[in-house]
Amino acid sequence: MLKSRLFVSVMMVLAAGAAVGQTIGPATPEEVQKHIAVIKSGAGHFEKLQACRNLGVIGTKDAIEPLAALLADEKLSHVARMGLEPMPYPEVDEVFRKALGTLKGLPLVGVIGSVGVRKDAKAVDALVKFLADSDPQVVQAAARSLGRIGNDVAAKALQGAAHSATGDSQLAVIEGMFRCAETMAAAGQKDTAIGIYDHLAQMPTAHQVRAGAIRGAILTRGASGVAELKKYLANEDWVVFSAAVQTAISMKGPEVTAALTADMAKMSADKQIRVIGTLGARGDVSGLAALFAAAKSGDKAVRLTAIKTIPQIADASSVPALVGLMADSDKAIADAAKESLASLPLDAADAAVMKMFAGSDKAQRLTAMDLMSRRRMKAQVGELMKATQDADGQIRSAAIRRIGELGGPAQVPALLDLLAAAKESGDLDAIEKSLVNLCTMAEKPQSFNGAMIAQLAKSQPAQKSALLRVLGINGGADALAAIRGATKDGDQDVQTTAIQVLGNWKGVEAAADLLDLAKNAPKPALKLVSFRSYINLIRAEGVAADQKLAMCKEASALVARDEDKKLLLSVLDTAPSPETLAMAMSHFDNKAIQNEAGLAAVSIAEKIAEKNPAVVAEAMQKVVKAAGNRQVTGRAQKVLDTIKK
Repeated sequence: MLKSRLFVSVMMVLAAGAAVGQTIGPATPEEVQKHIAVIKSGAGHFEKLQACRNLGVIGTKDAIEPLAALLADEKLSHVARMGLEPMPYPEVDEVFRKALGTLKGLPLVGVIGSVGVRKDAKAVDALVKFLADSDPQVVQAAARSLGRIGNDVAAKALQGAAHSATGDSQLAVIEGMFRCAETMAAAGQKDTAIGIYDHLAQMPTAHQVRAGAIRGAILTRGASGVAELKKYLANEDWVVFSAAVQTAISMKGPEVTAALTADMAKMSADKQIRVIGTLGARGDVSGLAALFAAAKSGDKAVRLTAIKTIPQIADASSVPALVGLMADSDKAIADAAKESLASLPLDAADAAVMKMFAGSDKAQRLTAMDLMSRRRMKAQVGELMKATQDADGQIRSAAIRRIGELGGPAQVPALLDLLAAAKESGDLDAIEKSLVNLCTMAEKPQSFNGAMIAQLAKSQPAQKSALLRVLGINGGADALAAIRGATKDGDQDVQTTAIQVLGNWKGVEAAADLLDLAKNAPKPALKLVSFRSYINLIRAEGVAADQKLAMCKEASALVARDEDKKLLLSVLDTAPSPETLAMAMSHFDNKAIQNEAGLAAVSIAEKIAEKNPAVVAEAMQKVVKAAGNRQVTGRAQKVLDTIKK
């Protein structure tokens, strides 16, 4: 807890500076006297609070004495100080200095804080004495206020108290020392500030304090801070080393990079990784040589960190280094180099990818196409199109897939031509996926339907199936008509595909077709596919509940095999009603599918129990009595318990 509070305090000191005083323009004497009258009256706490606040903004010297009279009042001391602190009069400082010698307890603590807010250097001697006070709160307030004032006397007093203070008091003294150093550095007293930071860096206290002090000691030295940085980088203490490395992020210049990298190769892996992270954050091109060296050999964790850091310094010299590392025998290293090259925002990286693509090495060409996709190299779609004619099937398929990722509507006709000529299954699969991608991304995917439908009639079965699947995704009345027609195709595979596409249709327009096929298809296999597609259509989100119920009833009349009954049971709860509950329970006595029937019945019952308690209770009592699935019977019992309540 102490270390955490130390850290918060140190960071606040390093980042903050206090501003005092504000004005909103002149006020009339009558207004001032009105607020003075309020604080002298028997008004409530809130009214006096508001009056003190207003006096802090518009109050004249006349308000000082009435406010000072409240400083000893434990209930009103705080609001009085709120009024006094912003006033731009030296008389206020005199009031506070006088109060330091008369107040005790919390009012004294508050006034000490106000002296610090106003940075009254004349009060330093009095504040120094409070560092030895028996009240820890007084000691802490004095330490913080001395830090705010930040002169030589305050600094020496705080340094003297730092070693004898303990616990929260030491925390406050350290905070005061940081404030002193910040104030003095800002005022041009850098030597004194450096002395404070050096003193804090050597203290046996929390590592957050030492880290903050090291940062201050290095940065306050300015140009000579590099030598200080080197000193701390050579320190074996991880806290000291890490603080120095972190500080280097805020320093500029190649000499800082040189200090960080001078002995990097001799460091432990943990230290190298720490330095590498800082090199990336600094973004100095002069650090790349060290990163390249670390990436080539040595500890694997260091190599990976260096490779992943290289893109943070976007420089063309990184490209050949990463390309070379992509050939590393260690797959993790090669993959990391590939990822880094993919993320480099440089034209030189694009050029390197195209050089790999133009080569004769198959593996490199495949890698290049992957990089084209990752780097979104849309300008190279034309080169990919040329590769669709390559003699190697893997190259062709990869090129086709990348066209689907990088291309646009303009590439759809070319892909349709490729589909018509395709003979290899790999090519067919790649073309279909690319067509799906391009159509899905298009503003009007149905605009491609005409060309695809025209091609259906002159295509081979495999091509027809691919076109039907794409048309099913595009949607539209013309696509639906073409798919319906394909259910009567002379090739059974095409028929099966058309039926399956209807089963995935976005809407119920295909329901009647599937139902008819489930009843009347010429072959049992097609009937089965049609039934399953019909069931699949019931699951569609766009189908209304009453339509789902009607479809469930139609499907119920068709089921014969237990497998078909299971399919029906799986969709009954999408149309929860007494009718679907009855359908589920009609199969409950069939031991082969009792679990499925029970699960369907319970799922429906949970949704309709409130409106149909009697029907549900009868069904759930039957489920509970059956010695079946414990989970199902348990849910059924919960439904019954709910009905009873």
